[in-house]
Amino acid sequence: MADVEPIRSTATVISVDDFRVQSVLSHHSKKIIVEHDVDSDEAVILALGYKQEFKREFSLWTTFGVSFSVLGLLPSIASTMWYSLGYAGNAGLTWAWLIAMIGIQCVANSMAELSSAFPTSGGLYYSTAQLAPPKWAPFFSWCVGWSNYLVQITGAPSVDYGGACMILALKTFNDPDFTPTNGQTYLLTMALTTVNAVISSMPTAWIAKFNSFGSTCNLMFLLIVFIMILAGDNRSSQGLSKFNDNSAAWGITNFTEWPDGMAILMSFMAVIWTMSGYDSPFHLAEECSNAQIATPRAIVLTATTGGLIGFVFQLAIAYAIVDVDAAINDSLGQPFVTFLSQCLDKKLVYTATAMTIVSSFCMGEACQVAASRVTYAYSRDGCFPLSRYWAKVHPITKTPVNAVWFNWFVGQLLLLLIFAGGSAIDAIFSVGALGAFMSFTFPILLRITYARNTFKPGPWNLGRWSIVSGTIACSFVVLMIPILCFPEYRGADNTPEWMNWTVLVYFGPMLLAILWFAIDARKWFTGPKTNLGDLLVDGEEAENVIDGKISKGESIKYSTSKSPDLEKS
Repeated sequence: MADVEPIRSTATVISVDDFRVQSVLSHHSKKIIVEHDVDSDEAVILALGYKQEFKREFSLWTTFGVSFSVLGLLPSIASTMWYSLGYAGNAGLTWAWLIAMIGIQCVANSMAELSSAFPTSGGLYYSTAQLAPPKWAPFFSWCVGWSNYLVQITGAPSVDYGGACMILALKTFNDPDFTPTNGQTYLLTMALTTVNAVISSMPTAWIAKFNSFGSTCNLMFLLIVFIMILAGDNRSSQGLSKFNDNSAAWGITNFTEWPDGMAILMSFMAVIWTMSGYDSPFHLAEECSNAQIATPRAIVLTATTGGLIGFVFQLAIAYAIVDVDAAINDSLGQPFVTFLSQCLDKKLVYTATAMTIVSSFCMGEACQVAASRVTYAYSRDGCFPLSRYWAKVHPITKTPVNAVWFNWFVGQLLLLLIFAGGSAIDAIFSVGALGAFMSFTFPILLRITYARNTFKPGPWNLGRWSIVSGTIACSFVVLMIPILCFPEYRGADNTPEWMNWTVLVYFGPMLLAILWFAIDARKWFTGPKTNLGDLLVDGEEAENVIDGKISKGESIKYSTSKSPDLEKS
């Protein structure tokens, strides 16, 4: 027994300024000392100023699973046909989608670069604070944070509302005498969001498995419905050609009172809303292993595969649809279900719609997960009233359960817009599109302007293409900001029923957030803040702490990004 060495505890020392990260702790000669071995993921999050509180049980695939579920191509395309088909006809499904994807892909690529440099749950607002001029950093990060929160908080309600509408449309399709009331729509949507919230409150490993299942279902159902549209097409029995000719499938049918070019730009709302979920890996970065590589890869993979698969699927719709005008103006109120009924037998319509509803449910749950992580991250920095409650991690599930249910409650309040009419509740779709890309591109704008020469890229970066991608991304969003607020009709025809309520639903809360900052928050909000507490010591204190630990027989490891770990005993 005399040859057995005593077991010694290990402490790890992280020198923040030795890490190639821009952090709330940078340039303050700070060191972090923790009482255990630290892997590279934990070292980076510590260097960024936060404790590792989640289990890193997401991989590249499961992270992609969540983001692809949030994308929810099948239910997203079905829910947004009001904007693609309803503004520009088949052109909104085909070549307009391709043009919009150029700008969207550039936004995704540039965001991926930021996620590698700042792999935190509140990455968009954190990166804004690090890239902005110090005097303006708190205000800019506050605005980006609230813009992104509006996206997250409207995501699940809008998706579940779309799912509820499809369920009720299927009932109406089967029983033409049935007309759903606003109350029925509200209660059904509430039921869907409640089940989503229960699943989102589970442990990380369970959530990862559910979202992998949801992503698989989404892809599989999308493929099945695609095959149904092509193989089950009954247009020939109606005396029509098997498919539309190219001029019909790619042609513009302008349903707005604006010129054709404006109608095409307005139809971008559909693809922007559909593709707004690829930021989810950014918000899951603290639960992902090898986050600085896996997170940006998941973002790019989601945007690329989603854009290509979505385009091919919509091609099938454009070539199979019988009557565009009838699909948009049918009393059923769901263009996708009406489209299916135009070219498929009744049983296939039921099957395809049912698959879309299941995919919508999985999408809503993924939106709840992403939203809860954003709420947790912002509450950790004190951005919300009663933040200390929403920033708690449940001791059993190791997930932000309080944040999930806080978001659920706010979502139910938003869903009261159902009682204000179709145009009012449809505004939450526009908010999801506008708020998302405003928050996505503001840190990108800072990266290519003020921080052009000071930005420290992570291991995944765009290299010399960074400025090009960022410029295209920002130009695209600047163009789309006013377009997303345009109403379909103008002049006397633009009645309250047909008004685009995005201006009120998005800019109203943003104005309140800015006023809150001007009146009160500027006095106490300084941007992201560390929660490391006693783990953080000044450089001068560090040597005394290290020497004290060595004298007790502890093994000391130094973790830096410049050299391998060096052990000092």
